[in-house]
Amino acid sequence: MFTKILIANRGEIACRVIATARKMGIKTVAVYSEADKDARHVMLADEAVHIGPAASRESYLQAEKIIAACKQTGAQAVHPGYGFLSENAEFSKRIEEEGIAFIGPKHYSIAAMGDKIESKKLAGAAGVNCIPGVNDAIETAEKAVEIANGIGYPVMIKASAGGGGKGLRVAFNDKEAFEGFTSCRNEARNSFGDDRVFIEKFVEEPRHIEIQLIGDAHGNVLYLNERECSIQRRHQKVIEEAPSPFISEKTRKAMGEQAVALAKAVKYQSAGTVEFVVGKDESFYFLEMNTRLQVEHPVTEAITGLDLVELMIRVAAGEKLPLTQADVKRNGWAMECRINAEDPFRNFLPSTGRLVRFAPPQQTMWQGDIDHLFGVRVDTGVQDGGEIPMFYDSMIAKLIVHGKDRLDAIAKMREALNGFVIRGVSSNIPFQSALLAHPKFTQGDFNTGFIAEHYSKGFFAEDVPHDDANFLTALAAFVRRKSRERAATISGQLPGYAVEAGKDYVVVTLSADGKNTYTPVHVDEFVGETGSAHVRVGASSYEIRSQSRLNDIAITGTVNDEPFTAQVERGTPKNPLALRVQHNGTRIDALVMSPRMAELHALMPFKAPPDLSRFVLSPMPGLLVDVAVVPGQKVQAGERVAVIEAMKMENVLFAAADGVVGKVLAAKGESLSVDQAIVEFV
Repeated sequence: MFTKILIANRGEIACRVIATARKMGIKTVAVYSEADKDARHVMLADEAVHIGPAASRESYLQAEKIIAACKQTGAQAVHPGYGFLSENAEFSKRIEEEGIAFIGPKHYSIAAMGDKIESKKLAGAAGVNCIPGVNDAIETAEKAVEIANGIGYPVMIKASAGGGGKGLRVAFNDKEAFEGFTSCRNEARNSFGDDRVFIEKFVEEPRHIEIQLIGDAHGNVLYLNERECSIQRRHQKVIEEAPSPFISEKTRKAMGEQAVALAKAVKYQSAGTVEFVVGKDESFYFLEMNTRLQVEHPVTEAITGLDLVELMIRVAAGEKLPLTQADVKRNGWAMECRINAEDPFRNFLPSTGRLVRFAPPQQTMWQGDIDHLFGVRVDTGVQDGGEIPMFYDSMIAKLIVHGKDRLDAIAKMREALNGFVIRGVSSNIPFQSALLAHPKFTQGDFNTGFIAEHYSKGFFAEDVPHDDANFLTALAAFVRRKSRERAATISGQLPGYAVEAGKDYVVVTLSADGKNTYTPVHVDEFVGETGSAHVRVGASSYEIRSQSRLNDIAITGTVNDEPFTAQVERGTPKNPLALRVQHNGTRIDALVMSPRMAELHALMPFKAPPDLSRFVLSPMPGLLVDVAVVPGQKVQAGERVAVIEAMKMENVLFAAADGVVGKVLAAKGESLSVDQAIVEFV
C-alpha cells in the first residue's frame, strides 16, 4: 500500500480524497494555483506544492508540474479527481512511465473510452446499443448543418473531449446548428485543448441514467447499481439520486451487465461510469463512459456502503476487489444537490467573491466513513471567509442525504437546505428547494427536459411555492418579539422610557415595486417558558419554540410541535432595519413594527430605482473577452453586443431592443464587476 499520494486537483474532490487517505493512514500532497493558496484542500493535506498562476491551463493542467511535485515530495501515486487531467490518457501514461501509480484506469482504457468518437465505435463493435449520428470529427459549421439535416432535428453537437456540460449544444434548426458548432469548438479548445466536434440524434424525453463500475487488475468488474441524473440544467446535473425511481429490476440488470461487458472489453480497472440515455419504454442507448470518479459518487456510497475512493486506491495498489456482484447492496435512498455559486434569480449567472458566511447544516455522515449512514453529508472545498474564484467551476459544495425511502430522502434534503447558510455570494439553494417541492419531481415523473419545461422563462421568486406562507410572517414577528424582550431586560433604562415588548405588531412584507403587504400579528407569551411564543396571523395560529440565539442565522425549533429549520437575519442590502426570513426556498424581507408605525410607514413615498434600460450591464463578475459593437453603430434587438467569460463558460450578451450605440464604456480584456456598464445606447 502507498504511504503518500498526490492529489492532482482542487476544491471538494481534493478534500474528499484526503479524507479517505487519512482514514487509510496514507500521507497526502496537495497542489495549488496562485488563486488557491489559502484553499481548504491546501490546509487539509500533509504537504502542499505551488504549481503556477490562477488559470488552470497554467497550473492544474500542467502535467510536467504535477510530475515534478511528485518527485519533490516522494509521492508514489497520483489521484486525479475529476475534471482537469483525470481523463487525459497522455497524462496517465506519463505518470506510469515515471514509475508513479495512477489512481485510475490504465491509459489505454482512458484513450479507448475517454474519446467520445472512438468509444461510440468500440461500443457498437461490442454490441451495445448506440444513438444514430456521425462519429467522425466535423470540420466546418456548414458541414455540421448539412449532417444535422441528414440525421433530422433535434441534434446534439458535442465536443469529443467535452465533459461537465462544456462543449455541448442542442440544435433544433439550421441557425442553432451553425452557431452551436462554433460555440462548441471554442469552448472545447479553451477547456480541453481539443476542438474536435461530432453530431448525434437528440433523444427527446430522455432519462440520463448511469451505471457505476469498479474493476481491478485481476479481470474483475462489478456494477454498483445506477444513479438517476435526469434533473439537469443546460446539460449540467443539478440533483442526482440512487437508485432511479424509473427503471425496473430487469432493466437495471441488463444495463449493469452491458456496462460490465464494455468495461471488460477495454480491460478497465478502477472506478468508472457508463452513461445511458433511457427512453420512456426503458430502452437504453450507450452515451459515453467517464473513466474517472464522478461528482455524484456519494449517492452510490450511501446505498452500497462502499468507499469508492478507498476501492480506487486499493485497486491501483494491485489489490483484488474485496467483494463480488452478489455482495453489492442497495440500501435505502440517497440524493445529492449540487450547491453552486450562481444566482438563480438572474438566469443562473455565476456569482464570485468572498464567502462572508459559510455554515452548512449539521453533518451526521462523513466522507470515507461507511459506518454512519442514513443522515446528512456535506462535501466541500471551501470554508467560512474563503474566496470563490472566477477561474474554476461554480460548485461550492455537494449536499448528500440518505433516507429509508425516496420521500424520506426528499424531506431530509429540504430540511438540510433550510439550514445551509451561504452569504457573500449567491447560491442555487432556492432553486433546489423549488425542484424538491415540485409535485412531478416528488412523484418521480421527470426526464432531462424537466427544468427546461417547467422553468422555460427562467426562475422567479414566485416559482417557489410555500406550504404555509403565513409561517414566514409569524417567524419574523417571533424573532422581533424575542429581541424586544431582550431589550426590555437591559438595566439602567430611564423611568418611563423603558422598552416594552408589546403584543400587537404589523409585519410589513417589502416589495421591490413599493406595493408592500401589511399583516397584523398578535404575539402572546407561553408563561414560564423561554424561547417560546404563541403567534396569531389572521386565522392561522403558531406555537413556536426555539432555543436558537438571537444572532444565529439558522434557527431551529418546533412550530405546532413539528420540527423546523429556517434562516433569519437582520438587515438587507436595501434596508438595515428589515428582517430577511427564508424557509423551504421562499424568502421575504419584512419590517416588524407597532400598528401606529405601520400607519405612518404606509404614507412614505416610494423611491423608484433609476432607469438603466439605456445600458448593457454585466450580469456577473467576469472577463470581457469581446465587444461586438462600436459607437454610432445601429443595433437590432437580439444582436450580439459583448461576450463575458466566467467560471469556464462563455456568456453572450444581446441587445434587448433596437438602438444606436452611444458609448462603449468597458474595454476588451477588462475584469468586470456585477452590474458594471459595458455599452450605453442613445
